[in-house]
Amino acid sequence: MSGAPPENRQPWRVFHATGAAPEGPPDPLPEPPPWRRFRGGPALPTPPDDEAAARRRLGHVDPVPQLDEETIDVVNAALVLRRPLLVTGPPGVGKSTLAYLISRELGLGRVLEWNIVSRTALRDGLYAYDAIGRAQAIGTWRAGLRAALEPEGNARGDDGQAPLTLGDFITLGSLGTALLPYDRPRVLLVDELDKSDIDLPNDLLHVLENGSYDIPELVRDAAESACVHISDPGLHAVVRHGRVECREFPVVVITSNGEREFPAAFRRRCLPLEMRSPTREQLLTMVQSHFRALPSHAEVLVDHFITRAQSGGTHSLDQLLNAVQLTTNGEFEVDGPGRRLIEVLLRDLSKGR
Repeated sequence: MSGAPPENRQPWRVFHATGAAPEGPPDPLPEPPPWRRFRGGPALPTPPDDEAAARRRLGHVDPVPQLDEETIDVVNAALVLRRPLLVTGPPGVGKSTLAYLISRELGLGRVLEWNIVSRTALRDGLYAYDAIGRAQAIGTWRAGLRAALEPEGNARGDDGQAPLTLGDFITLGSLGTALLPYDRPRVLLVDELDKSDIDLPNDLLHVLENGSYDIPELVRDAAESACVHISDPGLHAVVRHGRVECREFPVVVITSNGEREFPAAFRRRCLPLEMRSPTREQLLTMVQSHFRALPSHAEVLVDHFITRAQSGGTHSLDQLLNAVQLTTNGEFEVDGPGRRLIEVLLRDLSKGR
């Protein structure tokens, strides 16, 4: 079997699950396979990080792997193959946090979130067109123009401004923004896809395969290009001929609580990743990353959390963090009167109360 000598091969892993931001320019990602190369352009720079959002999810991480080796390998395979990750596991296990871990470690900028509900349609993720707002703006402009034609009216009318362009009334959604031609891939979190309408996974197939989509309103417009709003606050992008095509396929993290099965055609385009409950060591690392150091009673609470989780039901990592936080406040006593409150915080969420 041909190939470079082992001593000349580069490490295939670019993600190590530490969540530590790169100290200098981020390392380049491996070249995509020929069938996952796209030709969108011109290239857009990576937007700034949202460090506040990342810190809420990850805390102040140390360069220590927070995931097991098997999980790290699957994530790296998705990065190399430019395929979405379909992440399953019980609620509260940290599925959506994975997107922030990848983004911070690889220096890929602000995470784009698309939160799915039963009414979500594909277009909601791609773009929104404010037709009513445009009609009102045109009406206002025409009223100003008529006033300018009256003898005592304003000679310029509406401050001499032309009506707003079509692009001013189009905003790209999280999925639509992720597919812009960035020079490095964006990270897109599609959260709880199993809550969607039955048709949404099938509707996603074309977009995930081709890395592109059309905006019909702009395709029909006479202008060659349009400057539109995007999901990043205060930023815009130019869309040419009504078509958006990525340059680097985004890192897509799709989460599911396992409430339904997805079509085989959809699953074929994704890499499956089942996230298991964290080990004791991983839980302690997570607590330390949020609190900078292990607070008192942290190990006791972690052991109590594990015991309750192993007994069945649904438990979230947020419950553990809330319980640890209480122990850092004043004279709160875990083994005293506060024990009942700890039990409430670590209750089984599946019981509905």
